[in-house]
Amino acid sequence: MSEARRKAALAREASRELAQAPSRARSEAIFAAASLIEGRVATICEANEADVARARARGMAEPLVDRLLLDEGRLRAIAASLREIARQDDPVGQVVGGRTLESGVRVEQVRVPLGVVAVIYEARPNVTADAFALCLRSGNACVLKGGSAASASCEAIVACCREALGSAGLSPEGVQYVADDASHSETGELLRARGLVDVLVPRGGAELIRSCVEGATVPVIETGTGNCHVYLHRDADVGRAVSIVVNAKCSRPGVCNAAESLLVDACAAERLLPPVLRALAERGVALVGDDLAREVALRSGVNMAAATELDWGTEYLDLKMSVRCVDGVEEAVAHVNRYGTGHSEAIVSESYAACEAFLAGVDAAAVYANASTRFTDGGVFGLGGEIGISTQKLHARGPMGATALTTTKYLVRGEGQVR
Repeated sequence: MSEARRKAALAREASRELAQAPSRARSEAIFAAASLIEGRVATICEANEADVARARARGMAEPLVDRLLLDEGRLRAIAASLREIARQDDPVGQVVGGRTLESGVRVEQVRVPLGVVAVIYEARPNVTADAFALCLRSGNACVLKGGSAASASCEAIVACCREALGSAGLSPEGVQYVADDASHSETGELLRARGLVDVLVPRGGAELIRSCVEGATVPVIETGTGNCHVYLHRDADVGRAVSIVVNAKCSRPGVCNAAESLLVDACAAERLLPPVLRALAERGVALVGDDLAREVALRSGVNMAAATELDWGTEYLDLKMSVRCVDGVEEAVAHVNRYGTGHSEAIVSESYAACEAFLAGVDAAAVYANASTRFTDGGVFGLGGEIGISTQKLHARGPMGATALTTTKYLVRGEGQVR
């Protein structure tokens, strides 16, 4: 039996215990994991330094290295996130609805765990802690498979999580970590582990997500790919436009809620683009654009190469941005719906009508009016953390917290009624 299937089987066995475990015990385990992570900052940072050194030696782009990096501040933030999740209301057993039928049979719909949640992710060691805490809060076991870039960091965090489960009287087998393998055969085993894995969540780039969606025989929740746009309507305030675009593009360019494309009304390009483009260029953003955007950039003293059709649909995850001029809200919405990935989209405008048209017309998990796309995050949205940001429509959409890792079942109580 492969490592992935063996560990998924262990998680399946533990999931039955966790589904019945008291809410208090599950919370205690999450609190304990937070304390262990804080107490082992030096050990985890040492493991992470080795991961980062290997990543840079292999030529990993710096925005992606930033996503891999752990330091004392980030680890304490992870611990704080775990404690926030531990304090949340327990979704398990929550009553969604119910009624008494004419026969007197009482029907109650309640939330229950999914069972075993598998998460495949790349250079994101924070996912290890988030997945553990959210799965446990919702009564699930988890099987985690991180990429080779973050292996030492992930294993150090998993050790804390397993010890925390034991300290709360729960089975440490409730969290499993599958080591990366060069052939990716273990990934394939997880994708096909029907009967052992109830749902799989991929966290990573477009290629990882595509391969999981296309190759899995277990249910997959598509997450994360973020070709996000900021649209500057003709009524946009210049200062607000500069602030939002710079934050959306530059604050952390290697994450999925960073903006990759800038749209602007052609009739306002001469007013809005120069200060925005200069601010981006000052921060090292490479720009590509259509003919009008390039003309405005040239007059503004900013270098801008010609964009190709490929650029409109590319998630750069780097300091690069495409720029296109459009003819109003309707064309902006059409562009976003054609090239976007259903993640996060934003309009900047002083017009209420324009904002409402954009909010209503754009098909995405999170749509913003006069705010940065960078807010799309489970912690920011009050979920404590996230298992991923779903860009699909069935079961869950947007940042997924503990409640999104439950399903429902009907409890039906009678007194001998027959039909």
